[in-house]
Amino acid sequence: MEMNEVIIDENLKESIDLWTFMLPIISHRTTIRKNIHGYMPLHWHDELQFVVIIQGEARFQVNEEAIIVQEGDGLFINSGCLHMVEDGNGSNCVYICLNVPAQSIISRELYTAYVAPYVQATNLPYVLIPSSEMWGQNIIEATLNIHQCLEEQPPYYEMDITTKLTVIWKSLITNGFPLEYDQSAMIKNQRMKAMLQWIHLHYGENIRLDDIAKAGQLSRSECCRYFKRTLKMTPLQYVTDYRIQKSVTLLQQPESNVTDVAYQVGFNSTSYFIDQFRKAMNMTPLRYKKSKLERLID
Repeated sequence: MEMNEVIIDENLKESIDLWTFMLPIISHRTTIRKNIHGYMPLHWHDELQFVVIIQGEARFQVNEEAIIVQEGDGLFINSGCLHMVEDGNGSNCVYICLNVPAQSIISRELYTAYVAPYVQATNLPYVLIPSSEMWGQNIIEATLNIHQCLEEQPPYYEMDITTKLTVIWKSLITNGFPLEYDQSAMIKNQRMKAMLQWIHLHYGENIRLDDIAKAGQLSRSECCRYFKRTLKMTPLQYVTDYRIQKSVTLLQQPESNVTDVAYQVGFNSTSYFIDQFRKAMNMTPLRYKKSKLERLID
């Protein structure tokens, strides 16, 4: 299955409604540059995520950390962690992504002992999975096999997938990660999500720094530090970027026009919207709209 769009709700949570009929998992192939924004925007989900890069190079950000994943290697992203991904060095990166609810990775009877401690740990937002090591090979091969099983659905494939999920999880946790549970880290993650959620709900309105800081129960200065650490930009820069993201979708509607879209996403000046759109997308909103319409006609 090819899936290049991430459906994200106002809470920044990825909406997944493509679960298999008998197994609560999803696996898809994604070409990063085919996403509507040219990258996978910031989001999170409850499910555990296993990624295998099958072409090129990917630049991930998970919470505050940046990770480069090379072709052939993989990445585990823990439940509830904010993350985004960009194509690395114009490599036209393609990856396989497997999302699994934590409660489904192994049997329910073993969840408390072997899964919950890792999901709840605050020092395990991600694990780089190297193909050069045996445990990494096991995870990568099992992830690719699950993807193939879901695509081809041979007899008894559900049982095969259940077995491979156990292999994946055992290969991951037998590395002996020292687990930590930092309450302040949990609170910081919750505050960051709260501020981003507020922006996603109010992006079409006049937004002040005070409003964003209040959503995270922070001072203005601490709010700016949160955004600098996590997103490497100011809160108001993120607002502008998010407004551009929303405008891209609206511009693809045949009846839309640039001025209406500008005001709809929160810009109070059409010329400023055009300027910011050009900086982000390397073309004007009108050129972008025409290019999308031309593709529809073709």
